[in-house]
Amino acid sequence: MKKIMFAAIIVVAAAMPARAASEADFKAAFAAADSAEKDAGRLRNQWTTTEAALAAAKKAAEAGNFDQAVKSAQEAEALAKASIFQATSEKERWKDLEIR
Repeated sequence: MKKIMFAAIIVVAAAMPARAASEADFKAAFAAADSAEKDAGRLRNQWTTTEAALAAAKKAAEAGNFDQAVKSAQEAEALAKASIFQATSEKERWKDLEIR
């Protein structure tokens, strides 16, 4: 009986539509992405792909497509964090490649 009930809950949960993103969701995602991009700028390692994702997020939000805007903002945040990782890891790793 417990297995049937669990399976029914899983089926119902999977059938429920995903919640649509709101303007507030976009603003939060964009703020996080923008903050990460500013951190990357302080490290002098901003990627052009991050800027493109931020621009795509703004454009989608202006069109009222907040699902796509949030997705683009989250992509921009991930790219900015990757550029931060690159900058901090390469700050010292170049020494490992130096010919001695």
